[in-house]
Amino acid sequence: MSAPASSRNWARDRARRPLSIAQRQVILAAISCLVVVLVVLQLWLLTATMDAHLGGDDSVAGPAAAASIGCLLLNLGLLRYVFRLDRH
Repeated sequence: MSAPASSRNWARDRARRPLSIAQRQVILAAISCLVVVLVVLQLWLLTATMDAHLGGDDSVAGPAAAASIGCLLLNLGLLRYVFRLDRH
């Protein structure tokens, strides 16, 4: 069963309408919070990995590097979204 024509038109019109300044501020605040959490996670990964390495355990380095690269990719994706949000 498909959605009524009025709701389809509303969704299409909503997709074309630019975001208000208040909506952009909320989105940017949420993205900033996510970035802070991801950066703190990366710092924690670095200190935990250095502690393990100095303790003689090198098996942690690979998974920690993979997690840190994942955090980096998430941050780059969020940055890309902010730039696209700024253009509209």
